[in-house]
Amino acid sequence: MSEESNERESMSYDVVIVGAGPSGLAAAIRLKQLAAENEHEIGVCVLEKGSEVGAHILSGAVLETRALDELLPEWREMGAPVTTAVTDEKFLFLRENSAISIPNAILPPTLKNHGNYIISLGNLCRWLGEQAEALGVEIYPGFAAAEILFDTDGRVRGVATGDMGIGVDGEPSANHTLGIELHAEYTFFAEGCRGHLGRQLMDRFNLRNDCEDQTFGIGIKELWQVAPEQHQPGLVVHTAGWPLSSDIYGGSFLYHLEDNQVAVGYVIGLDYKNPYLSPFDEFQRFKTHPAIRPTFEGGKRISYGARALNEGGVQSLPKLVFPGGALIGCEAGTLNVPKIKGTHTAMKSGMLAAEAAVDGILRAAEGQPVASLDEFILAFRDSWAYQELWQARNFRPSFKFGLKVGIFLSGLDQVLLRGRAPWTMKHGHADHETLEPKDKHTPIDYPKPDGEVSFDRLSSVYISNTNHEENQPPHLTLKDPAVPIQVNLETYDAPEQRYCPAQVYEIVRDDDGANPRLQINAQNCVHCKTCDIKDPTQNIVWVTPEGGGGPNYPNM
Repeated sequence: MSEESNERESMSYDVVIVGAGPSGLAAAIRLKQLAAENEHEIGVCVLEKGSEVGAHILSGAVLETRALDELLPEWREMGAPVTTAVTDEKFLFLRENSAISIPNAILPPTLKNHGNYIISLGNLCRWLGEQAEALGVEIYPGFAAAEILFDTDGRVRGVATGDMGIGVDGEPSANHTLGIELHAEYTFFAEGCRGHLGRQLMDRFNLRNDCEDQTFGIGIKELWQVAPEQHQPGLVVHTAGWPLSSDIYGGSFLYHLEDNQVAVGYVIGLDYKNPYLSPFDEFQRFKTHPAIRPTFEGGKRISYGARALNEGGVQSLPKLVFPGGALIGCEAGTLNVPKIKGTHTAMKSGMLAAEAAVDGILRAAEGQPVASLDEFILAFRDSWAYQELWQARNFRPSFKFGLKVGIFLSGLDQVLLRGRAPWTMKHGHADHETLEPKDKHTPIDYPKPDGEVSFDRLSSVYISNTNHEENQPPHLTLKDPAVPIQVNLETYDAPEQRYCPAQVYEIVRDDDGANPRLQINAQNCVHCKTCDIKDPTQNIVWVTPEGGGGPNYPNM
């Protein structure tokens, strides 16, 4: 964080938005809609670190269209890529060699998807980006916001993009280009789950003082082209149980899109205890189950990716505003966990922040002091999005007691009481605090990938189209370079080798097995942020690489 620099070029807007995900783009569109309604010009800029809008977007995804209906009521006529309606759904409880189908009639209402759509969230964001640009929003993909700018009184006054052409030694190369400062009356941070600038803001302004620690999951996803006879457009399948043990929160999804494509993914709560657990390998093993494998036999894997997601719910929401801006969408943690959906709530939060910002901009145009965005907090509290999160608040913490107790408690809360219990359960931990020493656990013998339905990490990263400029400072940084060996390897057998789904972290040794050291293959990073979350000593800090680096997801 720094004060304003006089060396960099600058551009000024009314609102700068960091991140072209659903919340950021919804906010941008709503700002321009309100500008037109009030006949007042409002300059809006969106920065996106991916090479294009949608390049870094990864979600299941089943879309509840409530926020989209409010934002763009004519989205069907406008050609939104929201076409595959849910036609059927199943919930399976898996044992190692069998599956029990749970009747839809006894599932909580939050797990039912009638009226929803199976989509590519990346493609929806690309389309939302087009709508925003048509309204006059300036979108700059390939430019990563790397620094928060402050006025002399401590108010956020915008962001600066990272310098380009900094060598791995930290010195400017022949291709060095200074970043650009983007100044604004209000800055919205919509980086998604575990945003690196959002973390800094939470610390600087103590935004987490009155909430619980956020808890997270890692979601790993593949997109498949399956045999026509295995495809059922509109089918939604969720599973729980095998291969996870009953003390680990997690489950899968299979979503049948159009054109014989199936999105398959696995989500595992990052509060697990066993340092030998590998979420990636659990996902690969899941696909070999006899109730799951036939879907993929004879098919072809098209894409792969991974992303952390917020699971803390309403009790883990930070204060949403600070002097000069707001946190919106998954930056704040607006995912509805039992619904397994966050797009609609993220979009609604962005829309409400936009409405509060426009009120402040119009008042300032009349000569009043620039206002804070406290109205956004009040509006969000009164919204259906907050109500959803409130009713869902006890679902995730129910499972800290194990699968069976979790099913009972969450069923009581969601089915019988409909989320209106007179109590709020606590998570009681941060995810990096839960890992136990290796001496308490036995290494897990994962089966070798068969190359047909299960695969290794490197072949998976290859089809994520991940790329980083190699001659740049590593964006996976260590506070203390001694900790990975002295603590993580010694106590936990280097769990970063297993919780990373992209083989970024490796313990390498000399030929005689001596001199262990951590090798960081930063070029493999798919920006999932799991290491930043799960590292038991919080020694790993993810910072933004050069803009445009990372995965390039098609249709994810």
